[in-house]
Formats: sequence, structure tokens, C-alpha cells
Amino acid sequence: MEKKLLNILTSLCYVSLPFLFKGSKMRENLVIFFSKGVLATLVDAYVVGTKRVEYPIRPFPKIFKTNIIYDILFFPILSVIWVRISYHDKLWKILLKSLIFSVPMSLGQWYMEKNTRLFKWNKWTPFHTFASVNFTLFTIRGFIGMVKMLDKLKGNQKMTTK
Repeated sequence: MEKKLLNILTSLCYVSLPFLFKGSKMRENLVIFFSKGVLATLVDAYVVGTKRVEYPIRPFPKIFKTNIIYDILFFPILSVIWVRISYHDKLWKILLKSLIFSVPMSLGQWYMEKNTRLFKWNKWTPFHTFASVNFTLFTIRGFIGMVKMLDKLKGNQKMTTK
């Protein structure tokens, strides 16, 4: 059952990719996707390395101790979607919209931990998931804000040198 769930998740992620990486914001979406992949992998490697979480069923178990489907596909895709829907919002709306992702993710992982062998929580709770999901979402949102600001400064410099 677990391998089937992972295959379904992987398929859904692959199907969504073409829809996320088109249009005028493609470069920005790629930056979000890859930076979230790096951040999620680093956080997950720490969490697994300190034995807070285990992934008994995962792809390439001899190579990776983390579940790379979550780290390099699922979480990055969710971050791209989250940044898109909160792109022009003020802080309070951004905070509310972050709950759309972090609460279901926390509850979903709690349910999956209880009913599947995809996760094994040793020193972990849904509150840890909630905090780590929000930490990574806001870190990536801040990073993208910085990239946008640098692009704007670079654009202003080009205008003044002409």
C-alpha cells in the first residue's frame, strides 16, 4: 500500500510540473522549486540524522535516508503554488494562506504516521511538522522577495546607466 501511495504522489507531482513552469514567472518558479528542494532536503537530513523521524518505506533506501519524493518534488511544488497564491498579499493574508498548507500537511502526516509505514515519528509531532512547513515556506518567500528586490535594483541601475 505504501509504495502505491508514493507512486500516486510521484505521478501527481510529475503531472503538475508543466502547469507550474510556464508563463512569465517561470524563472522565479524554478528558483522557488529548487531552493525549496535544497532547504527541505537539508531540514529533512537533520531531522532524520537526529532520529526524530524515520522513513521505513522510501525510494532508493540504500542511497537516501530521507524520502526524496517529499523533499525534491512534493514540498517544492507546494511552495511554488503557495508563493503564487500569496504573491501580492500583505503579511496577514500571507499568514492566513500559510495555514492552508501547514495545517492539512500536519494533520495529513499525523494520519499517515498512524496508519501507514511511510513515517515513523520518534521525537516528532504534528506541531513540529506545522513549524517546519511554515519555517520553510516563509524562508523561501523571503528569499524570493530578496531576489525580486535585487532584480528591481539591477533594473534601476540599467536605467540610470543608459
